[in-house]
Amino acid sequence: MTVFSRTLSLNSPSETQALAVQMAATLEPGDVVLLEGPIGAGKTHFARSLIQSLLLAIEDVPSPTFTLVQVYDGPSSEIWHADLYRLSAPDEVVELGLTDAFEDAICLVEWPDRLADLAPENALTLRFEISPQEEHRTLTLTSASNHWAEKLAGVPT
Repeated sequence: MTVFSRTLSLNSPSETQALAVQMAATLEPGDVVLLEGPIGAGKTHFARSLIQSLLLAIEDVPSPTFTLVQVYDGPSSEIWHADLYRLSAPDEVVELGLTDAFEDAICLVEWPDRLADLAPENALTLRFEISPQEEHRTLTLTSASNHWAEKLAGVPT
């Protein structure tokens, strides 16, 4: 059941970056953001921008496509960035330690469909869709938790 839903238009990579920075400021340990959308839709750009805004020192933030998970030391908790594209079964998620990280880290998960029933009920889902106009994206934010409506009240629509 969806209790929070918002749709935004992102007209450039810089708007995507700005949104990521605004959202990063609201995140706390235990927050899970699920990033959906086709290849090239902006999931990794969003995650990279969000992570870099939380780090105390400038650090390279590579895509975790091949490593599956990258972990960063944030000011209040670890930040986990996972790309589950190459996984074939949900039990592989448990082996990565990701389900434990859901409890006390900030987690960004690309290709969350690989989680199946392991996806946290209170997660925020960001669905990126490529628009016909070059560099434009439609972003739909949804959650089954009121937690996100309150948390993102100050993020522009």
